[in-house]
Amino acid sequence: MRLKTILPLFAVLAVVACKNANSGIQPTVGNITQSVYASGSVKAEGQYVVYSSVSGDLRNINVTVGDTIVKGQSLFGLDSDKAELNTENARLAYQLSNENNLYIKNKIAEMELTVLTAKDKVKLDESIYKRNKNVKDQGGITEVDFERSELAYKNSKLVYESAQNRLEQLRVQLKNEQSRSDVNLRLSEKNQSDFTIKSAFSGKLFDVLVKEGAFITPQTPLAVIGKADSFFLELEVDENDMARVKNGQEVLVTMDSYKGTVFKAVVDKIYPIMDERSRTFKIEVKFIQTPEKLYPNLTAEANIIIQTKKQAITIPKNYLIDNTYVLVDGDEKRKVKTGLSDYQKVEILEGLKAGETIYLQD
Repeated sequence: MRLKTILPLFAVLAVVACKNANSGIQPTVGNITQSVYASGSVKAEGQYVVYSSVSGDLRNINVTVGDTIVKGQSLFGLDSDKAELNTENARLAYQLSNENNLYIKNKIAEMELTVLTAKDKVKLDESIYKRNKNVKDQGGITEVDFERSELAYKNSKLVYESAQNRLEQLRVQLKNEQSRSDVNLRLSEKNQSDFTIKSAFSGKLFDVLVKEGAFITPQTPLAVIGKADSFFLELEVDENDMARVKNGQEVLVTMDSYKGTVFKAVVDKIYPIMDERSRTFKIEVKFIQTPEKLYPNLTAEANIIIQTKKQAITIPKNYLIDNTYVLVDGDEKRKVKTGLSDYQKVEILEGLKAGETIYLQD
């Protein structure tokens, strides 16, 4: 009996509490800003990761974190004993090739003299042949003597042409030998120089990622370098929002390193290709208001301002039903037309006035 008395009283209290919680609100009039969310990190201008083009044991580290680096400066040295031996072999081969080339040059000089001699012989035999041909027409030489002079002329032409071909072959051989030995030496020297890893740009050394004695491959990141006084944000934007992002749009940036502070920035560069794994686009944002201190890889969140509307009628998003209706007069659904929206509120274009009351759906 006691239990039956308590239960109705509890039900009445619950109904009253729900009614008070859903007493209704009125739309507000003010500014609403539509934005696109993005996240990413701080990058130094010209920031890049240093890699080696060859594999080997890291023999020495020639720089210290925080150093100012100039283009072409030596950063790391790998064990290059084998490369040095290869270069020495190539240099010896180059010297031997030069000696062989001297022999070829002497052969070319001899062949040039042979060509000149053969050329003179052709001229002489040609003149004899032509003279005998005229004499033969007048009956002053036998057919045998004429044919003998004709054959001598043809043979001298063949000898001359053969000498010319041989001379050209020797010249090509000399050129190829010189090029081959020169290329091999330069390749060996280049390969040896690859074991000294140099900076591709000037900047500040932000980090060294390896230790002496480690085995290095072309896939091993060695260091991070970038400009010390120029930073930007590299952000990722979801593919569903990307169509609304344009260069020049204002960006509001927050960072864990500066809690409670919002920095203004602007969209500076859009990469027109989507990352298939994350389904995002990469953009670069430049600061308008730059924080006092920045470091590469600091995390950041940003809102890219798409558009702002003043004196708009807005309601909280949770009062909108199915993106189409609001509750008025307690339980009446009324269709409304919406406009801009942010993460908390939505603009009402038609169907609701500022002084009306709306309710949460139970």
